[in-house]
Amino acid sequence: MRIHPVILSGGSGTRLWPLSRKYYPKQLLSLTSDKSLLQETVTRLTGDDFEAPMIICNSEHRFIVAEQIREIDVTARDIILEPIGRNTAPATAIAAMTLMAEDADAMMMMLPSDHLIGDRDAFLKATGTACDAARKDQLVTFGIKPGGPETGYGYILTGDEIDGIPNCHVIDKFIEKPDTKNATKMINAGGYVWNSGIFLFRAAAYLGELKRLQPDIYAACEVSLADTSRDLDFTRLKEESFGKCPSISIDYAVMEHTSNAAVVPVDMGWSDIGSWAELWNVSDKDKNDNVISGDVYAEDTSGCYLRTEGKMIATVGIKDMIIVDTGDTVM
Repeated sequence: MRIHPVILSGGSGTRLWPLSRKYYPKQLLSLTSDKSLLQETVTRLTGDDFEAPMIICNSEHRFIVAEQIREIDVTARDIILEPIGRNTAPATAIAAMTLMAEDADAMMMMLPSDHLIGDRDAFLKATGTACDAARKDQLVTFGIKPGGPETGYGYILTGDEIDGIPNCHVIDKFIEKPDTKNATKMINAGGYVWNSGIFLFRAAAYLGELKRLQPDIYAACEVSLADTSRDLDFTRLKEESFGKCPSISIDYAVMEHTSNAAVVPVDMGWSDIGSWAELWNVSDKDKNDNVISGDVYAEDTSGCYLRTEGKMIATVGIKDMIIVDTGDTVM
């Protein structure tokens, strides 16, 4: 059974300002390679195991998204335009309903467009495990094996391993982003993983639980999907109908309430690149631990992130600083 990737590309990436902005957010930027994060995500989801991707984005980004997909020689199954952000539960429902109109047994993977995954082999292995569980109507999320007491992520407490599916566990509990004290306790206790926001399930299984747990969201998405229109190569949702969907995440809407929630712990070089410090952490560095992009002269400089898209940056005698020049702004 091939997987239908559904890539959510609606974030604004404000934590990486001034490089990432409302009309050109971080998923459309080339931050760690010559490809944008969106292009990296799409490339990761090609091959025999995957169908053509479906992209969900907002109207302002539609032409950039379409062009970036074309640049890597991929044809999207569809690009669905959200007139207003309504978080992940309604977006996933729209995608699931769209897929089920053609394939009642569709297997779908829902994932953000702006995450970095350094180890594709580990990702694909975890995907295979998740598929085994999803065939049994489990709603599976990918749990990242923590590298330390990070306070910027939600956590998942893993329960018993599911019979016949090694390395796939029932979910005991979701934990909101903790403070440092509680994060350290969880790391020391073991059995906790970071919540990656990547999901895999049968479309029918997700919609069944959504309809049972959140009938108002399900009904609003049905109405919205019936009210779509085609606009060139895009499917456009209308604000009047889609805007009636409550704004809520998959975790809050479904995963925290269903008895079918499962998690596959995986170490796959994952990062959500949610800060300049994290971008420095995952980027290639020189012998002085500097990350340098563009025309930069660094003398007696160490541990810095230095990026310019125009005029030269020169640094002398600095340490552990972030300097970004985007042409119109210097941070």
